[in-house]
Order: sequence, then structure tokens, then C-alpha cells
Amino acid sequence: MDPVEAPQPLTPLNEDWDRALCIVAHPDDMEFGAAAAVARWTRQGKDVAYCMVTSGENGIDSMPPYQARQVREAEQISSAQVVGVTVVEFLGLSDGTIEYTVELRRLLSKVIRAVEPEIVITGNFRETWGGNNLNQADHVAVGRAVVDAVRDAGNRWIFPDQLAGGVDPWDGVKEVWAFGSPLARHGVDITDTFDLGVESLEAHSAYIQGLGWEFFNPREFLEGFARQAGQRLGVPFGAAFEVFPMGWGE
Repeated sequence: MDPVEAPQPLTPLNEDWDRALCIVAHPDDMEFGAAAAVARWTRQGKDVAYCMVTSGENGIDSMPPYQARQVREAEQISSAQVVGVTVVEFLGLSDGTIEYTVELRRLLSKVIRAVEPEIVITGNFRETWGGNNLNQADHVAVGRAVVDAVRDAGNRWIFPDQLAGGVDPWDGVKEVWAFGSPLARHGVDITDTFDLGVESLEAHSAYIQGLGWEFFNPREFLEGFARQAGQRLGVPFGAAFEVFPMGWGE
């Protein structure tokens, strides 16, 4: 029998920054992968804002989209408050049908230029979560667009119509971090804020109930991933990220 290869250790993330912007496809995406890390950073006094590309309005089979939009936006706002985030923007694109386009990059560039973050956080945009567990199309499109929009935001000749009323190009994003990536090589200790991450996911009760996951336990679900990442960091609970440096030659 072949020996089991030990998990590769995670390198601690650089936390020398003050402002982050999290851009994901749906309400609940942050809570399934990175909310406890956000709680850690807001406790450090860092400013973290959320941007949801859709409102997840097509995600509850038993609820019409116009109603689900209101429910899911309210749940996301409450969930964000649990981990110290008070700014949550919804871009209003159609849930489930996001495509990578120049127009998506334009929307995200505008948000990045307005917020001026040093770190941008998104979800896994690889084709899978590892193995044959396929990723969802919205996640892939949004994550790819996030990386390109970060570069667009720093170029005054791309989407120049946005540069009015005191808005400038923003090339201050140091790195993009993708949580949940099967290629994650960095991580952060979330032991002290793990419970807040659980509470943040529990705030999406209508969505979780709508999925029909009768025996789903948010704590058990998050603990499984957090212990794996924690083992690679040498701590009880961790969150893992794939890091994309935005500087030339890095």
C-alpha cells in the first residue's frame, strides 16, 4: 500500500493591510468559506466590505425570485453584521447565469475604484473544489472577472468613463485571495473567531432550509474544513486561500 502523503503546510497570510473588499457571486458564499477569517480581521480594526454580484434570488426552489431576493439580501446583511461588516452592496445581476464578460469587469472595476482596497477576496474559481467535485458556473465567472477587474481598476485607459467626480484609478490592490481553492497554499488562524463564522452561516436559515438539507449542521460542516486547514497551519482551526499577487513580476 502506498503511503499517504501529508498535507502541504500553509504559509500564513500577510495581514499588513487596512482595507479589504470581498466580491462573491451569491449571498452565503462568504459564510461557506471565509466569514470567520473576516471576523478575525474586523476584530483587528481592519475595514472589510462585501459586494454580492447577485442576490441569490434563484436559489430557493419553493420561493419565487422576487421574494427570495428580499429574503436573501436581508439574511446576508444580518450575516455580515455578525462578523463586523456593515457595508454590503448588491450588484443585482441574474443569479445562476453570470458570464465572464467585459461588462462584468466594468462593474467590478467601478466597485474596486470606489472602495480602494488593499486586498480583494473572492471565492474559488477553479473548475473543481478538488477531485471531481465540480464548481458552480457563477463562482468561476465571478472569480476570473475579479482578478481582471483588479488590474482594470488600476489602468486609467480602461473604463475611463468611471474616472469622474474625484474617482481615480486604483492600483493599490496587493493581492487577490480565493478561499476554498483546491490549490490553496496560504491560510489564517480562525480559532478565536470560528464561532462567529458558524453564527454567520446560521443567519442564512431560509436559504439552508430551502436547499432541503434536512440534517445539515453548519458547525459540523465548517469544522471539517477548518480542522483540515488548521492542521496545515499548526492551529486548531484555519481558513485556506489561494493567493494571486497583483504586482508585476511577483
